[in-house]
Amino acid sequence: MAEQEFKQHIALHLKTLRKDRGLSLDALAKMSGVSKAMLGQIERQESSPTISTLWKIASGLDASFSAFFASGPDDREHSDNFPRDPDMKVKAIFPYSADTRIEVMEVCLLNFHEQQSDPHAPGVIEHVYVTEGALSLHVDGAWHDLKCGGSLRFHADQPHVYKSTAQTTRFQNIICY
Repeated sequence: MAEQEFKQHIALHLKTLRKDRGLSLDALAKMSGVSKAMLGQIERQESSPTISTLWKIASGLDASFSAFFASGPDDREHSDNFPRDPDMKVKAIFPYSADTRIEVMEVCLLNFHEQQSDPHAPGVIEHVYVTEGALSLHVDGAWHDLKCGGSLRFHADQPHVYKSTAQTTRFQNIICY
């Protein structure tokens, strides 16, 4: 997805979610921790959010992260480099479904990339399963080293960090809302 197409999709999805919930930019800023100015820039397609910013917005709205970059309602094949995060690719394997309240993503970290994630909404649980490379995951105040085949389940309503300890690390991230 080209950067302009990415901006357009994010802007439309954000604006739709915000208006459907009757929220002003100011109210969403308070809920997400993302400034009103930044939210406005994203909606006007003047700025591409980082993955971290997108997680904050999704968490603030109690919405699916994958829906922000999926190009269709059942988009399982979409994979994309985020324009401002070229060392991270995300593919929705099973996009968020309201009946299961689960989404499954495949995440690929390149070049020993480290990705910080802000807390999700209370009650959100993540299950991480490494399929290639090695991953260090910082959660509950400690680093957990996972090799290929390793897994970890944790409450994601706290800051957490994913760090590739290999040139390429691929993992499945199952998020239960």
